[in-house]
Amino acid sequence: MNLEKLAKALIPDTDLLSVSEYEQLYPPRDMPAGAEVTRLAPSPTGFIHLGNLYSALADERAAHTTGGIFYLRIEDTDDKRKVDGAVESVIRSLDYFGLKFDEGAEIASPLNKYGPYYQRARAKIYRAFAKDLIARGLAYPCFCTAEELDEIREEQTAQGQTPGYWGKWAKCRNLSEEEIYSALSAKKPFVIRLKSQGDISKKFTFRDAIKGDITVTENDQDVVILKSDGIPTYHFAHAIDDHFMRTTLVIRGEEWLASLPVHLELFKVLGFKPPRYAHTASLMKMDGDTKRKLSKRKDPELSLDYYRAAGYFAPAVVKYLMTLLNSDFEEWEMKNPAADYRDFKFRINKMGKSGALFDLQKLADVSRSEISKLSEDECFAFLKGWADEFGSEADKARFENREYIIKILALIMGTGGKKRRKDLETAPQAIRLTDYFFDDAFSPEYSFRQDDETVNRVLSLFAESYDPSDDNQTWFAKLKAIAPRVGFAAEMSEYKQNPEAYRGNVSDVAEILRIAVTGSPNSPDLCTVMGILGKERTLARIAAAKR
Repeated sequence: MNLEKLAKALIPDTDLLSVSEYEQLYPPRDMPAGAEVTRLAPSPTGFIHLGNLYSALADERAAHTTGGIFYLRIEDTDDKRKVDGAVESVIRSLDYFGLKFDEGAEIASPLNKYGPYYQRARAKIYRAFAKDLIARGLAYPCFCTAEELDEIREEQTAQGQTPGYWGKWAKCRNLSEEEIYSALSAKKPFVIRLKSQGDISKKFTFRDAIKGDITVTENDQDVVILKSDGIPTYHFAHAIDDHFMRTTLVIRGEEWLASLPVHLELFKVLGFKPPRYAHTASLMKMDGDTKRKLSKRKDPELSLDYYRAAGYFAPAVVKYLMTLLNSDFEEWEMKNPAADYRDFKFRINKMGKSGALFDLQKLADVSRSEISKLSEDECFAFLKGWADEFGSEADKARFENREYIIKILALIMGTGGKKRRKDLETAPQAIRLTDYFFDDAFSPEYSFRQDDETVNRVLSLFAESYDPSDDNQTWFAKLKAIAPRVGFAAEMSEYKQNPEAYRGNVSDVAEILRIAVTGSPNSPDLCTVMGILGKERTLARIAAAKR
């Protein structure tokens, strides 16, 4: 059979470059020794989840800790699954978590020399290599219909055979020249299949960058490499793209281990050196007493939108994932609490071989710690960012007066001093703590422990003496002066020595005032709260609280 003639008949394109010309068009990258080139290569389906972020973080760290490149490639060979805006959503989601691409689809970068970064735009490259494989007798046309393929699978199942297109089941593998040209003349649709050289009875050992040595069987499946529309399958496209984009390390989920023999054979027949593969363990969670994989259907926390809407601090999510990626990260951070996580030397061989247990409570612990470290400006930006995207109109309005909200945050979060609040996990929790500083959210249900006459007397006496220019010491001295006038001890020591002689102590007087001004018996420093509210609003609240 004249294979050159067949290749031209099956792929008649006349504008395809040669194999050597593509090598010149996409030369090896000028990189320092040991630098990794990694990629995130999602389908444009619009859904990016925690597992994607987990892998992307490993990709980004592997590249950037070695002085390498992290790029974005879009694997859009299945046009039916494409969702408008999906690519922008991927970039936006990863950017939210602080992960930046160096080059790739929709990335404005001077490094964009290995594109196009959309697979459908690279169709000519794939067709050129499919044509070359046909000419070398390593690929062939298959005219089997969907119905015929179904019949093959049914017969294989009935006989207990491995399903697929292989061996005697590969009906088009040995078609004669006459049969092929007759089918082409009849305009029968066809796909191009790899003519596998593998033998399923043979095994070989593969070195995985995470799992170590893995023994797998050779591939004997004649997989489709070009579909009937001339667009490649994922298997074929990714091998060509990873070679010509000069990828050195592919980090992917362990579910891809089953495809490894196919991918390695494709690299072999194409004449390419394969990248190193690193297969990550699945993210797991506890379900009762057992572990299971995180599920789109069962677990809302698998979606990245969950963390954004819930208001987790994005760097905290990343730091927590780092503890899952490298077991020694947590120890390193304890020794370097002020350091940027990017200073940690991430290593692929330190990634776990078995399922990483994802724990929302542990994430909450990390988030509390990270939020407690925020400066005033960082805290403002974090809370405003959440409010702008997910908060109510009232929440958004709070951040219009930056000076006012900064004063509040300095008090309730401790951003203005050394004593930091460490119990807040999310943005909405923090924003709710500011409610009583805004009249539209202040609707207290007063729960005074004292009788109405006492409450009214305390509030009236304080209102008469209140001066917003008083410092904390003077302010509290006035409360002490009020206490004995309503039967309370001015000093705690007096009350402890003779509790029967008093109705309470000065802290009970302060509680009455606190409930009137904030609606709660617990609040930060009340003198500062009143100073932020101002005299007019403070006195108005005191008046409104009288029984």
